[in-house]
Amino acid sequence: MPSYTVTVATGSQWFAGTDDYVYLTLEGTAGCSERHLLDKPFYNDFERGAVDSYDVTVEEDLGEIQLIKIEKRKYWYQDDWYLKYMTVKTPVGDYLEFPCYRWITDEKEIVLRDGRAKLPRDDKTQILKQHRRKELETRQKMYRWKEWHPGFPLSIDAHSHSDLPRDIQFDNEKGVDFILNYSKAMENLYVNRFMHMFQSSWSDFADFERIFVRISNTISEYVMQHWKEDFMFGYQFLNGCNPVLIRRCTEIPKKLPVTMDMVECSLERNLTLEEEVKQGNIFIVDYELLDGVDANKTDPCTIQYLAAPICLLYKNLENKIVPIAIQLGQEPGPDNPIFLPSDATYDWLLAKIWVRSSDFHIHQTVTHLLRTHLVSEVFSIAMFRQLPAVHPLFKLLVPHMRFTIAINTKAREQLICECGLFDKANATGGGGHVQMVQKAMKDLTYSSLCFPEEIKAKGMDSKEDVPYYYYRDDGIKVWEAIKSFAEDVIQIYYESDEVVCEDVELQAFVKDIYVYGMRGVKASGFPKTIRTREKLAEYLTVIIFTTSAQHAAVNFGQYDWCSWIPNAPPTMRRPPPTEKGTVTIEQIVESLPDRGRSCWHLGAVWALSQFQDNELFLGMYPDEHFVEKPVKEAMAKFRKNLDEIVNAIAERNKNKKLPYYYLSPDRIPNSVAV
Repeated sequence: MPSYTVTVATGSQWFAGTDDYVYLTLEGTAGCSERHLLDKPFYNDFERGAVDSYDVTVEEDLGEIQLIKIEKRKYWYQDDWYLKYMTVKTPVGDYLEFPCYRWITDEKEIVLRDGRAKLPRDDKTQILKQHRRKELETRQKMYRWKEWHPGFPLSIDAHSHSDLPRDIQFDNEKGVDFILNYSKAMENLYVNRFMHMFQSSWSDFADFERIFVRISNTISEYVMQHWKEDFMFGYQFLNGCNPVLIRRCTEIPKKLPVTMDMVECSLERNLTLEEEVKQGNIFIVDYELLDGVDANKTDPCTIQYLAAPICLLYKNLENKIVPIAIQLGQEPGPDNPIFLPSDATYDWLLAKIWVRSSDFHIHQTVTHLLRTHLVSEVFSIAMFRQLPAVHPLFKLLVPHMRFTIAINTKAREQLICECGLFDKANATGGGGHVQMVQKAMKDLTYSSLCFPEEIKAKGMDSKEDVPYYYYRDDGIKVWEAIKSFAEDVIQIYYESDEVVCEDVELQAFVKDIYVYGMRGVKASGFPKTIRTREKLAEYLTVIIFTTSAQHAAVNFGQYDWCSWIPNAPPTMRRPPPTEKGTVTIEQIVESLPDRGRSCWHLGAVWALSQFQDNELFLGMYPDEHFVEKPVKEAMAKFRKNLDEIVNAIAERNKNKKLPYYYLSPDRIPNSVAV
């Protein structure tokens, strides 16, 4: 009688093994096997990390194996099992791989296809078409869209992490418990003694060092030493943790009535301000989005303030970007002066602190939360709803969706919810952050997620004009590497543009993102359909780049740039100055966060800057969803390209006081998971 050898690989994460009964059924073109219990006498089957083999004997040859069905039945108690993959060796010696990489919970059963990626058009038999359709129907019931706040991109329909499908939950929920992690951060940073000192001001700038010096690194120490300098202020717009706002100024806006007399002493080329603008030497950062946003009122003992500044910057003869004018409100007038480097030292310093605080708010809520976390969740939900596991694009994208829905659900549960941790230290807590996301949705366009396009739209694409913009330089390299990889995969499975058009699952995926993620807003520029391989490559690059590189660029530098509180105040306790010549050091310290809020902030930026345990970085694909040789060769080429980028960045960073490494591929996690 024909005999099949079945190999079963159990996951290596905690509690992946099971003591439950596991049954296997093989379904082939010529027949179906009996239901076989996979069990060896006097042997502990399916232990964590184990690879076990079993012989399955059948009455007659089953033909080509199309599906395998795995059933799990309770032994003593419900014992979840993480199945990595199964392989089947046929009687004629052929090997078939069946990737799973899923949890089998309760007394459930799953049906797997072999690992060869297939488009809908490739399935000719009814059994395979039916399996494909049933998988999506099941997933669409599990992954439902829900509106968290009006105007937001839709998110997952789950109240808590435990409500999520088991496959997308964290392996260890405690590891991503924000309350636990923040408390742990306080302990590690030795700032517990200050934690409850809300309303208690620091005595001076040096006093902030009492919570700073316990954990430090090259960049954060450099920031502490140089944060008052105009060079450091300007540099952060290029290579800090929010390097996405600066744009070339083509015309001085009417709402910022800067005159030549005001800035003449800051200009170095003997040109007028208008001429400097024409030559491309003037840059602008406008925090208009913060105008009208309500400041945090959750603590009646502390009034908190927001501002919506406009900052004008200049490229000097050393090619450094430095500030030359700051207006702290959007409406010009006598009570909204334009602060200048030539003003009194503390006037100018406080104006810069207000800009840094506003930058922090835009970074946390728009750059980080909306444009990486929430957008990546949209991609994740649409993928699970519309792409079956056998689809090549599911196999390509699933590593880049790892834990994204879980981390966002946890954030909505503990961090950015009403009375959440965000409310404790941030001036945009208590609802201001919600208003900001709602306002920022109008600027969330498809083209703004296309990295090279967005850089060009801001007038920041020339390396000659702006030579030290490492975020741009490294981002372009990583974008091109990802795009090349996406193109290689597309060439394998889509032989023509016509095949792209005919892929109904791809089109449903794209439509889901447009309709639910972008709320069907035509102005977003998100495509409703994709009709060419070239457009598909760009679309996939947007998804992978956003979920990996873009998030890394704006997340993992938070401790570096924001741990020195005066450089990134999460709240301000005094209103912006309305006249010049009155600011004192005491007024600045009174404006900055109190001791308690400073500690919450420090714990937050420390916790958010840590990589996950067992982090998987860009190009690392230990779960072998793809089994075909051409794709594995494309992955090897991708890793080679990434390694070259790593080496180039390492070489550039040698001996730099301010190395830029956030977009080095060996520091870019595959997905948004923190």
